[in-house]
Amino acid sequence: MLSYNDLYMQLTLDSAFFAFAILIFSIILHEVAHGYAASALGDPTARLAGRLTLNPIPHIDLIGSVLIPAFLIFTNAGILFGWAKPVPYNPYNLKNQRWGEAIVAAAGPLTNLLIAIIFTFAVRAAALGIIPPEAGTFAALVVFVNLFLGLFNLVPFPPFDGYTVLASILPYKYTMALRNFEQRIRAWGAMGLIVVLFVFVFFLSGPFYFLVLSIFHFLVGA
Repeated sequence: MLSYNDLYMQLTLDSAFFAFAILIFSIILHEVAHGYAASALGDPTARLAGRLTLNPIPHIDLIGSVLIPAFLIFTNAGILFGWAKPVPYNPYNLKNQRWGEAIVAAAGPLTNLLIAIIFTFAVRAAALGIIPPEAGTFAALVVFVNLFLGLFNLVPFPPFDGYTVLASILPYKYTMALRNFEQRIRAWGAMGLIVVLFVFVFFLSGPFYFLVLSIFHFLVGA
């Protein structure tokens, strides 16, 4: 059975480029899921913008999809993070005005978590000798990256999807308070994102990493 220490060494030494590719593709699937959820709820914005595609070109953001993920992976930063160009959608077009935004926001991280669960079967198959160990290593990387990405985006703090879900399901007066707070964070632009990442890395990364590892080991049976 592939231990986490084995996976970690392969992630940082042997398979850094592989992990980078998995992260980029997982980020793209995350964004496409947002667009498909919005389209299913009646908003054609993402489809008309040509964003319901797995072609990476329309989704790639040079900083968020390439430079930052590459830096984090190749410097062994202990965190997997990145973003693609946000898939556009118009919340006023959603058929379900009460829960529509929550559904669209949740679609991205839930897709990552679903991918992690699906590839768990390949990891276990490799442990049983049904498929080659190399395939199990690849599958374990997919599980870990998507588990980290999905849970990270569910953190209930702007600009993450978890915050949008929270703001969309609370009573109106609390929703407006959260929306106002989000606007203030977004007004800081890149500085706001830097502050969020600083707080996460120095105060929350330990417990969060433990959570991800615990779920990872539970899924793959390590």
